[in-house]
Amino acid sequence: MNFIIRLLINALAVIILSYALPGVGVDSFLTAIIVALVLGFLNFLVKPILVLLTLPITILTLGLFLLIINAIIILLAAHFISGFYVSSIWWAILFSILLSILQSILQSLLKEDKKK
Repeated sequence: MNFIIRLLINALAVIILSYALPGVGVDSFLTAIIVALVLGFLNFLVKPILVLLTLPITILTLGLFLLIINAIIILLAAHFISGFYVSSIWWAILFSILLSILQSILQSLLKEDKKK
């Protein structure tokens, strides 16, 4: 049950950002759910490999290269999912940053509701 709630929160964050950012688009809420699933899958399988392979440059940039890795993950998801597009790597970086912030806010609001 917790997985489904987190998935819907992530999909809601993707929808909100697709309306806020002109360089990112999602066709429907079902596509946003698929985007949330694929991003979770890619973050689970592909991201650790990329982090390991790019560890020296990540250390040299004091971790800022992780933003590029997140953008690559988002661009991969956009490549695999029809109905989800990101126009450039800059939009992917901005989408990545804002998605993390929005997910944190939405999940903290959900936790506050559970405490009451």
